[in-house]
Amino acid sequence: MPTPSLTFRGEPMRMIYLDHAAAMPINPGVLEFAKRYLQSDFGNPSSLYSAGLEAKRIIEDARKKIAELINAENETCIVFTSGATESNNLAIKGTALRNIGKGKKVVASAIEHISVLNPMKELQKSGFELTIIPVDSTGIVDIEELDDSLTKDTTVTSIMYANNEIGTIEPIKEISEIVHEKGLYLHVDATAAAGRLPVDVQNDGIDLLTLSSNDMYGPQGAGALYIKPGVRLQSILPGGGQERGLRSGTENVFAIAGMGEAARIAKDEMAQESKRLRGIRDGLISEILKVEESYLTGHPTQRLPHHASFRFSRIEGESILLNMDMKYNVQVSTGSACTSRMLEPSHVLIAIGLKHEEAHGSMVLTLGRSNEVEEIPIITKAIKETVQRLRELTPL
Repeated sequence: MPTPSLTFRGEPMRMIYLDHAAAMPINPGVLEFAKRYLQSDFGNPSSLYSAGLEAKRIIEDARKKIAELINAENETCIVFTSGATESNNLAIKGTALRNIGKGKKVVASAIEHISVLNPMKELQKSGFELTIIPVDSTGIVDIEELDDSLTKDTTVTSIMYANNEIGTIEPIKEISEIVHEKGLYLHVDATAAAGRLPVDVQNDGIDLLTLSSNDMYGPQGAGALYIKPGVRLQSILPGGGQERGLRSGTENVFAIAGMGEAARIAKDEMAQESKRLRGIRDGLISEILKVEESYLTGHPTQRLPHHASFRFSRIEGESILLNMDMKYNVQVSTGSACTSRMLEPSHVLIAIGLKHEEAHGSMVLTLGRSNEVEEIPIITKAIKETVQRLRELTPL
């Protein structure tokens, strides 16, 4: 835990970190496991001498651990990347371009991460048609609209497993049945869900699945894409032909080794840790909703176990974030870290039907290993006082 930097009534205040959707601290056990690949065992996996062969061995070991986490058919289904953004780009562009003979149509939900939506918008510039599927007020994809939108020309459909901003879990198995009835490919961004929900690509009927190392307490700089046997992709990063020729470039051995170990730990600890975090989450939701004109965003029950998201009338989310940080040493978010620097309201909150002024008053809490149930009264007191103070200051 970081050294306290603030005081309250003369006493140091410990930082409470509640933005695990943006960045997670590396698990100390993962760091201990992988650090040798930064220090002594730094060989290139493409080299044929012993140092290179050891690096190759640890990459294949990590591939197997990740395959086991998501119940992939085998470890060869896993392709390593630099992170979730690259995995999403490879899944969408790679599938669309490789299968362009089947059609030039791509489909996504309105609440996908921008690393899904932006590659699809780029494909539009090459003549692809992009269809956006609406969601209801809780963030659940409109199944009938999805069914009606899919045609034989659809090369890839992308629906996230769970949303990182509002916590809603999508009915992926039902969605996959609709997509596969028409003989199409389904890509699922599981960045927010993997390690917290039991993802099973075979049971859920998933063709392509995005994973992120840091979102499982692994090192930053690594991600993975599961590719179902028989699904064909085109490389979007040509070069030396690493990772089955789909992702060229020397592998980040340290980050990949760490990601594999993080996946192993997540598989072993997921059920117990998710149950623990669910208790903290529910306690926070219960107390925060006592604030006047506060509202839960996302689905009330079908949501990630570590995720609580809200909106408050008549105040700005950025003001909440800054006040919580500077006055109480509590780190929260106003939405996706990839879009929070923009002045426009979150596209996710607009998609669930909020007005612009309503979407601006958002706050997202994402819990992690460092959070404890004893923090609930500290967090809720800070939020209640922050909201009251900001409402007294606002011209709204």
